[in-house]
Amino acid sequence: MARVKRAVHSRKRKKDYFKAAKGYRGGRGKLWKTVKDAVERSWEYSYRDRKVRKREFRKTWIQRINAAVRAEGLKYSEFIHELGKAGIDLDRKALAHLALDEPGAFSKIVGQVKAQMAA
Repeated sequence: MARVKRAVHSRKRKKDYFKAAKGYRGGRGKLWKTVKDAVERSWEYSYRDRKVRKREFRKTWIQRINAAVRAEGLKYSEFIHELGKAGIDLDRKALAHLALDEPGAFSKIVGQVKAQMAA
């Protein structure tokens, strides 16, 4: 059986880890074992927080819509429910944008929802 020489691959792998640890302070940027631990932990956090970021955005959109809808005299849950019944197919991101940047257009949508509630 042929002998397997791994120096090139392991050096490349180590180099990549040290590159990822650039800017880390102390041993976390210089010592192989701590670099490996720190970089792998950072990868775990980044994977997790890519999911968390989506949750945070949704929470922010809901808060913005709720604030704008309450100024119009409705509750968020009523507004979303009646929005679906009125056949207005806008997601929360678009609604939050309208509520923040284009209040006139958002007021028209709220008016249509109120008309749906009265009917």
